[in-house]
Amino acid sequence: MAKLYYQGHSSYRITASDGQVMYVDPYAGKGYEPPADIVLITHQHSDHNKIGIIKQKPGCTVITNKQAVMAKNFMHSPKKCVGYLILIDGVKIYASGDTSKTEQMKDFASLRLDYAILCCGGMATMGLEESAECAILIGARHNIPVHIKPGKLFDAKRTAKWKAPNPLILTPGDEIELVPYESESPEA
Repeated sequence: MAKLYYQGHSSYRITASDGQVMYVDPYAGKGYEPPADIVLITHQHSDHNKIGIIKQKPGCTVITNKQAVMAKNFMHSPKKCVGYLILIDGVKIYASGDTSKTEQMKDFASLRLDYAILCCGGMATMGLEESAECAILIGARHNIPVHIKPGKLFDAKRTAKWKAPNPLILTPGDEIELVPYESESPEA
């Protein structure tokens, strides 16, 4: 079963059941010891692209700023900032990057996403209210807030104000198993 380890800010590691390791937006925190097979960078701001802190396996793929899923706001051009749709071990994840609401998000509900990892800092990203609106629009089973407060790995007081449905709050150092929707038993 795949696992997600949250380093803090917008940085996290996803490990597949076969041991492949993916990092998204490496920047700060702990947990960068496992060498990477894949590194995803949503944009080139210094708090999202510290590739040098990661050991890379031979043949590691680093993807930077390729248009995967639109991400944009007043500080981020869609030509320079992306989000990612990730499929790993049957788990469907939306990694928002630094964004505001986009036109594509309305189509995400049909994807039946398991996890939406949404920025909500409000300075160079959408804020808490818009992020919660996006969570409703996207309709993922679980919503994980990241990039909660600029310059901090995590902010519990600010996170408590996030009103997204099905929130899954992770603090730096937390690791969770990623469960695909299809494997959960139906509610009685």
